[in-house]
Amino acid sequence: MSNDLIKLQIIENLKTVYDPEIPVNIYDLGLIYDLTVTDTDVKIIMTLTSAFCPSAEEIPSNVKVQVENALAMLNTTRITSVDVVFDPPWTPDRVSEEARLEMGMYDYDQTTAPPPWHEGPL
Repeated sequence: MSNDLIKLQIIENLKTVYDPEIPVNIYDLGLIYDLTVTDTDVKIIMTLTSAFCPSAEEIPSNVKVQVENALAMLNTTRITSVDVVFDPPWTPDRVSEEARLEMGMYDYDQTTAPPPWHEGPL
């Protein structure tokens, strides 16, 4: 089975994981910085919208579960690792076009205005 096919299934599964404070999946939010699939491993480097995210343990755990679910669906195994980093920090400009529309960020000027769902200072 090709690693590209595995990666596509993992992405589909990652799109079922949501940040509980934002009604968009973590993949479209741009929280996944890197997804590497080799013949033996799946490595994910991701971030959170904030270092103080109340779901800081829950979201990466859900990511790992969804990667393992994707692997099981494809009847293959890989060693899975999920690393959370905060450099570079997440910014709203990482949000996909589809997610921007979903969140009502139609005219979002990334240099001046916080997104409509943002509370407090940037």
